[in-house]
Amino acid sequence: MPDADPSQTERELEQQYVTMLYSRLDDLRKYAQTRLSAVLLETGGTPQARSERESFNAMYTEDLAKYDAAENGMCFGRIDFDGERRYVGRLGLLDSDNDYETLLLDWRAPMARPFYLATPAAPDGVTRRRHIRSRSRTVTGINDEYLSLDAARAAGVVSESGGVAGESALLDALNAARTGQMNDIVETIQSEQDAIIRSEHKSVLVVQGGPGTGKTAVALHRAAYLLYTYRQQLAKAGVLIIGPNATFLDYIGQVLPSLGETGVLLSTIGDLYPGVRATRTDSLAAGELKGSLDILDVLKNAVRDRQEVPSKPIVLRFDTYELTLDRKTVTKARGRARSSRRPHNLARPVFVSAVIDALAQQMAELIGGNLLDGGSLLSRDDIADIRDEMREDSNIMSTITALWPELSPQQVLAELWTSPSRLATAAPHLDDDERAQLLRGPGPGFSAADAPLLDELAEILGVDDAAERERAQRQWRAQIADAQGALDILTGSAPQDLEDELDPEILMAYDLIDAGQLAARHEQGLQQTTAERAASDRTWTYGHVIVDEAQELSTMAWRMLMRRIPNRWMTLVGDTAQTGDPAGTQSWQTILEPYVAKRWKLTELTVNYRTPAEIMAIAHRVLAEIDPHQSIPRSVRESGSSPWALHTTAEDLEDTVRSCLEKNTQPGLTAVVAGTRVAIELAALADESVSVLSVKDVKGLEFDTVFIVEPLDILEESPRGMNDLYVALTRATQRLGIVHVRELPDVLDGVAAAESATAG
Repeated sequence: MPDADPSQTERELEQQYVTMLYSRLDDLRKYAQTRLSAVLLETGGTPQARSERESFNAMYTEDLAKYDAAENGMCFGRIDFDGERRYVGRLGLLDSDNDYETLLLDWRAPMARPFYLATPAAPDGVTRRRHIRSRSRTVTGINDEYLSLDAARAAGVVSESGGVAGESALLDALNAARTGQMNDIVETIQSEQDAIIRSEHKSVLVVQGGPGTGKTAVALHRAAYLLYTYRQQLAKAGVLIIGPNATFLDYIGQVLPSLGETGVLLSTIGDLYPGVRATRTDSLAAGELKGSLDILDVLKNAVRDRQEVPSKPIVLRFDTYELTLDRKTVTKARGRARSSRRPHNLARPVFVSAVIDALAQQMAELIGGNLLDGGSLLSRDDIADIRDEMREDSNIMSTITALWPELSPQQVLAELWTSPSRLATAAPHLDDDERAQLLRGPGPGFSAADAPLLDELAEILGVDDAAERERAQRQWRAQIADAQGALDILTGSAPQDLEDELDPEILMAYDLIDAGQLAARHEQGLQQTTAERAASDRTWTYGHVIVDEAQELSTMAWRMLMRRIPNRWMTLVGDTAQTGDPAGTQSWQTILEPYVAKRWKLTELTVNYRTPAEIMAIAHRVLAEIDPHQSIPRSVRESGSSPWALHTTAEDLEDTVRSCLEKNTQPGLTAVVAGTRVAIELAALADESVSVLSVKDVKGLEFDTVFIVEPLDILEESPRGMNDLYVALTRATQRLGIVHVRELPDVLDGVAAAESATAG
């Protein structure tokens, strides 16, 4: 049924209801603030009291964040049934004065689902769907869709029409100017999106969709839905969301809080390894080499290369004797350590023991005793003492350490990329040009492609955490002692005569909890949030992982990611037609089946909500060049603005682009998208409303107006230049212009030429 314009009276009634909802929200906020203030004022007390305060502090802080996030557009819809109305919003509200009647349904609740799925053909009992638009706390408009013929007739609306659900609300959202932060789509979720958001598939769910189909929004809303539905399961393990770049993470950063979720870790692959941030940039060739499985042998060889054997005997002085550490002894010790099949650092104690044993035997022979023949001068205890003394000898231990050092992933990788000799030894199968691509100058920092390699090296090296575990045990024993002391105080605080009079069935605090439980509660209260703990722990495993622009992940990046999700419950959103990284994914089947076999499901988004039909007509030609079998998403709207191309000279390029920007008086955000070299040259044109970006940096983002500069450079910059051009063409929500010095690529022949920037 077509949308109907409700009367002024209807708007006023909705305003009254929305005002009542905000009054209830204020009551909840005031209560949480009061309780939080009381908690913060309390100090001291028993370990149990401190633990409870920490728990209440976390709970009320989370509640306040949820209430603040729901402030804008808290109630956005209503569905009417025969004799029942349900209001839908960003969080659920109950009426505490009326048997906890539901005032507002959380959009994720099953009872709210008809708001997104009901159609005239399948109304699911819904007679009318109402979209409520508001600004701050004021209702600015309402729009009705009648799904029942009787209800439509009663309202004077009897004609039937197709179209997407909530068409007016949807088009208003699509035509609104961009602000630099992603908006949620909770008010306008469409049926194919809703099916993916609420999917019950418990392995890998792949969401393939062309540009503008809402892949990112669907992924974020799925995160919010899963956290709502599986709160107990996911609150402990957490949800990880991987994005393509830091700009993208900033762009989406406010969506989940606006949906009532704040406990999710957002990261790029380059920043996923704890303590390391991607600050360097690789060449395309280096990135492709680092992303391939072939790099595994290079990393293993680099570690084995550090397990050295001396070329000539090493003379060591111990006590007043000279001991000789020769090649045969070290080779035998190395073989014993390697045969343990432990990671490098964990095998190091085996190597050290083997060398110390050999040196102690040599010492015994020099003194005149023999460990094997029963010993005439030295007993076994004497030999054991010699071993202990050797382990305390700095000269001996430094020599052993040089032969089998304890290594960190950062140390191995940094020395590998800065040492031509080490790289040549570790990568004999690479030619000189390939090794030259991998080598870099000295200085700190790693690239995004290095993060999976650091993670792989951490597996190869292992972590000898015996000292850390001993420290943790000492700390735990101290906490147990403190807790026991607190319980002893409680036990002794009751007067003897009172204890004699108490009913033996009345339980005291020390009857209900022992020292270990009390210490555990205190420890739990002092912990960081799940996201904070996960970010600092390389071995953390998540309950669910969501990857946006998943097609950009290399094979090595997938290995890194799969270690963090052993249950393989993942949501991947991407478009293989937009794969720009030479090491990226071209086939979901190829990348997933080694990990989950056939237990993955492919879904597809088919409607383009972002890109107008005029721009997609050009982009379709590029898509046909990439993959003629790829499905083409259908645009739901036209912008009324046709793409144009403007030719200029190399000398006038910057001035021409500047003129285009000055002539663009339309509201919203603008992006200048170019190859890396040109983007650097035009960087000075950027300001608060204009971004100058390479294709790599523009992935996942959208702008009202986009100017593509020198598209032929984009094509030639990468082996997947056609994919990059497709990405650049589909970032605009309203207007697209092309400025070029060289000839336009053949695939853009259909773009109309503009005579000047003004004409454009």
